[in-house]
Amino acid sequence: MPKSSTMTAQEEMKAARILAGKSAIVTGSTSGIGLGIAKAFAREGADILINGFGDAAEIEQTRRMLETFGGKAVYSGADMSKPEAILGMIELAREALGKVDILINNAGIQFVSPIEDFPPAKWDAIIAINLSSAFHASRAVFGEMKARKWGRIINVASAHALVASPFKSAYVAAKHGQLGLTKVLALEGAEFGITANAICPGYVWTPLVEKQIADQAKAHNISKERVISEVLLKDTPTKKFTTVDELAALAVFLVSEAAASLTGQALAVDGAWTAH
Repeated sequence: MPKSSTMTAQEEMKAARILAGKSAIVTGSTSGIGLGIAKAFAREGADILINGFGDAAEIEQTRRMLETFGGKAVYSGADMSKPEAILGMIELAREALGKVDILINNAGIQFVSPIEDFPPAKWDAIIAINLSSAFHASRAVFGEMKARKWGRIINVASAHALVASPFKSAYVAAKHGQLGLTKVLALEGAEFGITANAICPGYVWTPLVEKQIADQAKAHNISKERVISEVLLKDTPTKKFTTVDELAALAVFLVSEAAASLTGQALAVDGAWTAH
């Protein structure tokens, strides 16, 4: 009997997509870059675990929206600063989705201060969420990826994984650490069909950045346009924000079979900022 006669139209559509049969965890994905990646993966047929904080009703709406693409979507509110919570998130993904093929370490926070005034608690929190969480999650899924001889890990780092800016000591240190971790994962996974790469965005247009622009414009009594051109994009040659859709499209490529030999790389998506 032809395959099509035993499958629903929805099943046929999902089977034709490049991530059909794959399961992915995307941390920090209730908004912004992480949500954009989760949507792109769901559109390509993957089952998804999203993670992050936010309004419970909005998160449930997001989860249901992801399932409209035909796959499963589950939510974990795991706190990425707590190793035991990260392990619980991984177990939930295994129970609900069957396995973890793809891990996107995207969760992150920021704090800006001269180093002599930088609160140690803020340092600890940024290192825990931006760097240590990527280690704990990668460690938890690496064995099963090796056993299946297939896996994809993406660390959503930053242009600050490649260059530094003043007043961002913890963030820059964490993002440089993420890139180092990425390279180690790539080397250890190389013979097991596992790739690991770091996406390194510059300024990305998200609701959070939009709010920051409005806040800075008000604080300095200048226009939003001046905040964008004279502060945020001053050193970006293209004078454009990177978009969430651009980053999501790159993530889809990196987890596809077409990128099987692309591993251990830092991919700057920053409008040539780090090309200076």
